[in-house]
Amino acid sequence: MLRTPAGGTRLRILGWLGEPDTAERGLTADDVAARLGVPRPAALAHLRLLASLGLLHPTAGDDGTRYRRDEIRLAEVTQLFRKGW
Repeated sequence: MLRTPAGGTRLRILGWLGEPDTAERGLTADDVAARLGVPRPAALAHLRLLASLGLLHPTAGDDGTRYRRDEIRLAEVTQLFRKGW
């Protein structure tokens, strides 16, 4: 899912979620939509896919669902790619 053309977008989302200012608080679908310049449903589709792969943890909050990276799962997937998966 990360090697498709849309994978570049998903990698950008993962990158943003790894930045110090967003890593702790996470991002909402609205945040991601604004950064990507796409409608909210498109951003939400990317976030849900990443969450279904176990790369993101969604957490419900007062301002909507926030997504944060799962660093352990990301490390596992990184190892798979390094091994030529």
